[in-house]
Amino acid sequence: MDFTDDQMVRYSRHIILPEVGGKGQAKIAAAKVFLIGAGGLGCPISYYLTAAGVGRIAIVDDDVVDLSNLQRQILHSTKTIGRPKVESAKSVLNDLNPDVEIVAIKERLTPENILGFIKDYDIVIDGSDNFPTRYLVNDACVLAGKPLSSGAVLRFEGQVTTIVPGEGHCYRCLFEEMPPEGLVPSCQEGGVLGVLPGIIGTLQAMEVLKLILGKGDVLKNTLLIYDALKTTFRKVKVPKNPDCPVCGTNPTITKLGSYEANYCRA
Repeated sequence: MDFTDDQMVRYSRHIILPEVGGKGQAKIAAAKVFLIGAGGLGCPISYYLTAAGVGRIAIVDDDVVDLSNLQRQILHSTKTIGRPKVESAKSVLNDLNPDVEIVAIKERLTPENILGFIKDYDIVIDGSDNFPTRYLVNDACVLAGKPLSSGAVLRFEGQVTTIVPGEGHCYRCLFEEMPPEGLVPSCQEGGVLGVLPGIIGTLQAMEVLKLILGKGDVLKNTLLIYDALKTTFRKVKVPKNPDCPVCGTNPTITKLGSYEANYCRA
């Protein structure tokens, strides 16, 4: 890749890193990522990946900006209340880095459309806020062979894991089935400290850049748990489950089925 003078300046702190350099920055520029959600996690994820110069970032979200979002969703503002989140996000990200192609998709992710959406992207990032979407995204990524960064937040705790199909665990190896409705409080019921999605989303962005560069150790076969009140990180090993219904030796989930749409806006 031939960098312009402006790009040499913009990405200079990357280029001087021996682990990145010009070749690494060219990999970042050529990468295409698909992000689910323009909310609490999606905002910091897309902000930092755009700043890093990822070539194309698609963002899918069917929600509009609400006043209650602004405590944590840093791409949006009082002026964009009522606008589709993907449009609000695209406007800010375009201003941040015109090198990056931002694809705004104002739709709800479904079993019928997800495989078509992700087929042309290198990495999928789950910044959703509900279990049905997490299971749908996991199953689609395993079936399509797409690396997946998965994050979640609630109250004062966050979790991050990286799923590389064929090389380790998937989300169903962690939690085979969705919890019964009402067992886990929603974000509206349980709340979330505003800065927490920023911490978890930034960790997800870091995982994605390491996948693109092929550098460092990603959270494969590992769940990283962050406790904000104690300021502690804990790693839990997650072995691949040979009996996993989607990525196991004899999978029973070979196509996308129905996923209960119990949505919660984060």
